[in-house]
Amino acid sequence: MTDDSPTKVAIACQGGGSHTAFTAGVLKGLLREWDERYELVGISGTSGGAFNALAVWYGLVTADEDEAIRLLDALWNDLKAEGAFDRLLNNWVVGLSRLGNTGLPIPQISPYRAPGARLGQEQTRELLERHIDFDAVPELCAYTAPELVIGTVNINAGIFETFTNEDVTPDAVLASAAVPNLFPAVEIDGHYHWDGLFSQNPPVDDLLTVPAERKPEELWVIQINPQKRAGEPTTLEEIADRRNELSGNISLNQELRVVKRVNRWIEEGHLPETDFTRTNVERIQLESPYSSSSKLDRTPEFIDDLIEFGEQKAAAFYGE
Repeated sequence: MTDDSPTKVAIACQGGGSHTAFTAGVLKGLLREWDERYELVGISGTSGGAFNALAVWYGLVTADEDEAIRLLDALWNDLKAEGAFDRLLNNWVVGLSRLGNTGLPIPQISPYRAPGARLGQEQTRELLERHIDFDAVPELCAYTAPELVIGTVNINAGIFETFTNEDVTPDAVLASAAVPNLFPAVEIDGHYHWDGLFSQNPPVDDLLTVPAERKPEELWVIQINPQKRAGEPTTLEEIADRRNELSGNISLNQELRVVKRVNRWIEEGHLPETDFTRTNVERIQLESPYSSSSKLDRTPEFIDDLIEFGEQKAAAFYGE
């Protein structure tokens, strides 16, 4: 690689429901200033992060950065709770989640018995297919295209399972967002899959175990769940929130520790630089005061605020 070669970058988008509107804002900000300094070699996502990763990947391989930004905007405009009934439903879902986190007894129903659960999945499928031509994805996965990775968990095999490049289908994206207490599992190839929040959140290893030409020198992680919190959670809602955040970060921190270990072995000469690439890790974090219940909140004002905050974070990341 010559000194003027672009830095190879991979981006990993953590899941977190509506909070991943922040991710959309970060990606928009990054793409606006994207230039010859960087080459995107891969992008991954889980749950809401998968929606963002897919939109960016598809926009870039079919057109350019402007199209990727347009797709992000279009996707989140469709996800917002618009209209009186949709807002009412949104407030009801968020309210129930908040009550559940306080420990108050509330009626619970399996998503397999709630007709709205399957309807919600079908509406999400229609939304995705409105913006993404999935039939064209295999052909778009040329050698020069960035890696696209979607994270799920295979509940039958009991393993993390990712879908990459031409294997990314509407079912794979729906599976990545199939929160068990909200939506039925998604069947793919005879196995049922749940939300990738239980597995690689977001997938990192798949972005690194690629041909040398696609190995990233930089890994930018857009992190939704706060890594640190001051004080001690004491109420049931605070305890539930922090437990949710910690569980969402477990797999991410495990994968990043492996990256750091490989970097150290390269620096110490235990691994040849001709075969291994040192990957610098940067995190762009939401660090929000929001409760886990607000991950279900789709009110336009909330979504717009998160997107704007993400764009501000991207500007700060670039040092503006």
